[in-house]
Amino acid sequence: MEIQMSNIQWYPGHMTKTKRRMKTCMPLVDLVVEIIDARIPASSRNPDLGRLSSGKPRIILLNKADIADEAVSAGWVQHFGKQGIQALIVDCKSGRGLGAFSVKVNEIMGERIAAWKRKGMVNRPIRMMIAGIPNSGKSSFINRIAQGGKAKVEDRPGVTRANQWYTTKDGFEMLDTPGILWPKFDDQRVAQHLAYTGAIRDEVLDKEDLACGLLSILYNNYTKLLVDRYKTDDITLHEEIESWELLNIIGRKRGMLISGGEVDTERAATMILDEFRGGKIGRITLEKP
Repeated sequence: MEIQMSNIQWYPGHMTKTKRRMKTCMPLVDLVVEIIDARIPASSRNPDLGRLSSGKPRIILLNKADIADEAVSAGWVQHFGKQGIQALIVDCKSGRGLGAFSVKVNEIMGERIAAWKRKGMVNRPIRMMIAGIPNSGKSSFINRIAQGGKAKVEDRPGVTRANQWYTTKDGFEMLDTPGILWPKFDDQRVAQHLAYTGAIRDEVLDKEDLACGLLSILYNNYTKLLVDRYKTDDITLHEEIESWELLNIIGRKRGMLISGGEVDTERAATMILDEFRGGKIGRITLEKP
């Protein structure tokens, strides 16, 4: 499956503007919080963020972990740790794992807090920038952790009124990323994985091709989950099975037939994508560290 980049609505000019605004705002914060999708930890990151953060401490939140493979998520935490980046496994919608966020931030900022105290800045709040590509869960995180869950626009020196600051329940001050930070689409694998999770609108893609690509990954890595969800015991008898055939088997099992007894593959594809995105097939991660 190949995704035509021309079908994806993103604008290099807008991306350049976003990076410029982030660079301008970076001196105002002490820490960068990067929110990624735990199902696709590599594809849901913008590789430029490390450079844009100007060496500031970073913490990564592996969001949507409730529908990701728990063991693989733990492997990603170790992977980021080896790079000197602290990471937490969280689910921003339910709040699971976010209880450790404040502790982790204070741990990362320990030396800086001590330095502030030595200078007499006892109540100096920790200021952080929240970054994440579309659909990573940035809004869910802000709504969950911000005091009152609403944006607070302030007129601060060096900060335009367009920038939104939030105060958290722990007294941190968070700056929402100024603009939308897209990943780089020049890698087909990145585009495909973003499409599987719904970060790219389905309307511009071929759903049947998309579902077949996803089924290929699931068949090779999560066969038992497929069998359990769709009662396709017969697929385990095959050493190898074409994803198009698998799509037809699942559609037939679910009774998605049209005139002549053929499978409505478009309907079956939509169902598979929706059930994967909703975590109904099981806890699945498409990328390993």
